Amino acid sequence: MGAFDSPVLHTPRLRLRPLREGDEAALLAIFGDARVMRYWSTPPWQGLEQARALVANDAAAMAAGEALRLGLEPADGGAIVGTCTLFAFAASSRRAEMGYNLAFDAWGAGLMTEALEALLAHGFGALGLNRVEADIDPRNEASARLLGRLGFAREGLLRERWIVAGEKSDSALYGLLRADWQARRRG
Repeated sequence: MGAFDSPVLHTPRLRLRPLREGDEAALLAIFGDARVMRYWSTPPWQGLEQARALVANDAAAMAAGEALRLGLEPADGGAIVGTCTLFAFAASSRRAEMGYNLAFDAWGAGLMTEALEALLAHGFGALGLNRVEADIDPRNEASARLLGRLGFAREGLLRERWIVAGEKSDSALYGLLRADWQARRRG
């Protein structure tokens, strides 16, 4: 994909920006919360070193054009309340995967819908993607509803794809095409 230019995206309530030094405590609060990580592919974080590693790894991945993770910062300032990511780019197919998480205290306010609409607009627009994919634990009903609101179609199921802390879980696969995204925005 080529290096990302450290994009900053704006929504009515959020500023989506690359992670930076100083975000570690907020990242640990999000990724260390068992409620947030319940359906994630790794167990909750245990310390700030994991947050520091994420910030450093993300900077390198953005410079290499391998991943674009943005922190969700309230438009009026304050600590980030979540992240959204495009990763696993397949340049020849103009495809990427999407991931996201949100602090427990921010659940239910529509912030992730707002953030992902901006991320998808950037992906299908500036990045020229044709397809975005997501995989979620099918027990995560809130995430399934979110993807449905965004226009994603459930396309498959991978049984026992993950084993996290000894617990087996499936992955429900979702996809969204650029043409479908554009049609929904026009309609």
